[in-house]
Amino acid sequence: MKQRVVLLSIISSLLVLVYFFQNNMNTPCAFITILVFMAVYTAYMQIAFKHRLRVEKKHPVEKNYNYTPYVSIFIPAHNEALVIEKTIENVSQIDYPFFEIIVIDDRSTDNTQYVLEKTCKNYKNVKYFTRTKNSFPGKSAVLNDALKIAKGEAILVLDADARVEKSFLKELVPLIEPYQVGAVQARKVIINREQNFLTRCQDNEMALDTHFQVGRDSVKGAVELRGNGEIIKREALESVGGWNIHTITDDLDLSTRLQIKGWDIRFCSDICVYEEGVPSYIPLVKQRRRWIEGSIRRYLEHFYDVITSKDISMRVVLDMTAYITEFILPVWMVSELLFQSYRYIKDDYNWIMSSMALSVIMCGFFIVALYYSLSKYVKLKPVQNLFQSIATSIYMIVLWFPIAIFIIFKIIFMANNMDWSKTAHGNTQFVKIFDTDEKKEIEAEQLTKV
Repeated sequence: MKQRVVLLSIISSLLVLVYFFQNNMNTPCAFITILVFMAVYTAYMQIAFKHRLRVEKKHPVEKNYNYTPYVSIFIPAHNEALVIEKTIENVSQIDYPFFEIIVIDDRSTDNTQYVLEKTCKNYKNVKYFTRTKNSFPGKSAVLNDALKIAKGEAILVLDADARVEKSFLKELVPLIEPYQVGAVQARKVIINREQNFLTRCQDNEMALDTHFQVGRDSVKGAVELRGNGEIIKREALESVGGWNIHTITDDLDLSTRLQIKGWDIRFCSDICVYEEGVPSYIPLVKQRRRWIEGSIRRYLEHFYDVITSKDISMRVVLDMTAYITEFILPVWMVSELLFQSYRYIKDDYNWIMSSMALSVIMCGFFIVALYYSLSKYVKLKPVQNLFQSIATSIYMIVLWFPIAIFIIFKIIFMANNMDWSKTAHGNTQFVKIFDTDEKKEIEAEQLTKV
């Protein structure tokens, strides 16, 4: 109920704002105001990033490799028989002195338990347990159960399809040493990028996310955890009471609660965790629906705490506000186009062409951001880069806009059914592995039998 009230208040305020602009200002002024705000904030993040690079070039920050707290690696697994053996094999080869691997079989109905029984006995530092059928569902509950038996001073969370380099912990752990840092997120990369158009767009989307996360990190804003490849100090985790079992996005909810408590979250673009992209449209829509719904709900749930917390920094609050616009913007644009279309049909004075033109400009904003991101993180040739930037922008608008509008409608008018919509793994045929000394691509064993 609280979430509905908060969201209705925000939507009502938005509609009042749209009405105000309709009657007191012209539409171009309204959209230009938004575009200027987005451009200024993006420029601010980019300047901060460039400044940080210059400072670090003059005064390099040396990692303290002597900082080696015991790390517990959690790998939740629900019906992951196709991939979990290879994941354990990969993660167990991490080059780090003190760590344990805890695999949690979460009420699986396939052969996951059998695979774990067979696999885990081959590794001294790997253990697993199976949750009973009547256990509380959801990844947060799984992680909380694992925390009860974990010995680590820090917790690394990996998905059941994750792949990491041997140096992953050695390079990531020193970043959580500063007292105020509660967690660090590694860069996510799609392992089956070239499988089809959708997986390619998802990897491009991850590159764009990396670009914005790096910017948010540079201004010490509201960097977010991404569920796979996140390392969290146990002290920080316990200060917020562990993971929230009443959320469908454990990572985003935890990010906000850590920041409310005053903990910093940092992002590292130099250390990667590789995961499978979703190769078909319907499962992808279900995954993104969960992400968007969880993201919106956590802001609605913690709205009051964000604005009243004495520990959260003003920069984080402002960054969160800027980030929320990506969910508000689809509603704004659709409302505006409907208003203008109605006036056009009624033959009233309207700004329909300006609205459509500014919508195109908004698409251009994403194309430019994608072009920069792909140049930096995917390193495509210019023509390829431009083509994929345009294609991925269309993909994101077609995917995100309708889902965001539907989720807002759902929160207001429908029940919260806590639908996790598990993503199926086991579709990858080629795995990219990057060693610290050289980059090489190897053909890996098929993770699924078709």
